[in-house]
Amino acid sequence: MSLRSRFSIAVTAGALAVSALAVPAAAADEWDGDPRGDSASHQNQNQTQNHNQGQNHNQRLYRGVVTASSLALRSAPNRGGQIIRYANRGEIVTVFCRTDGQNVQGNRQWYLLTDGTWAWGSARYIRDLGPSPRRC
Repeated sequence: MSLRSRFSIAVTAGALAVSALAVPAAAADEWDGDPRGDSASHQNQNQTQNHNQGQNHNQRLYRGVVTASSLALRSAPNRGGQIIRYANRGEIVTVFCRTDGQNVQGNRQWYLLTDGTWAWGSARYIRDLGPSPRRC
């Protein structure tokens, strides 16, 4: 196995490890309850949501729509990554972050999606529904 292949595998494994560490943080952000029962905290959350109406509900997650007829979502930000599932045209997906990966028709950006499973999708086939996702 070449040094280049080993480096690529190591980088991909590191990216997946970092994204796995982020799972509890992202899951906690989606919870609407307050473990202390603090109504003031919940009220502040509602005010923030009302203020951001028309923007993404969660500042850490972004939304996009699939433009390809069938988009392979992969285990790594390249066409060699294992296919985890497919997303169909028009499907709304939740994007955690973006990174550079394999070039797909002139676009090197890949999005890490959080819809049920963590998977990478080429940004070439996902149109942002709001601000561009932050970098991973």
